[in-house]
Amino acid sequence: MQGDLGAGKTTFVRHLLRALGITGRIKSPTYAVVEPHEAPDGLAIFHFDFYRFSDPREWEDAGFRDIFAGPGVKVAEWPENAAGRIPLADLAIKIEAMTDDTRTVTLRANTERGARLLAAA
Repeated sequence: MQGDLGAGKTTFVRHLLRALGITGRIKSPTYAVVEPHEAPDGLAIFHFDFYRFSDPREWEDAGFRDIFAGPGVKVAEWPENAAGRIPLADLAIKIEAMTDDTRTVTLRANTERGARLLAAA
């Protein structure tokens, strides 16, 4: 998920997690880099924020490769900061804050799975 600071990326993810059944406090992963969640149906959801990500060793040490290779939903803010490490997003989301306090959201399917998700939306 891409967008400038304050565009609404984390707010979007919070609403998505609520829609998937996550209750309680939903923390931003800005400092932890990843916050794991589990939906009521058992679906694993990982919310990444790569804004402060700068040390490639952290990728291996934190087990991010295993998380991305495993099942579940992965939502990544600032994916460009982990380019070359994370796989191509099935569905790319870009949020742009407009001058009138509205947002423009662009969805782009990068894979067949992403195309199915977009068609179902």
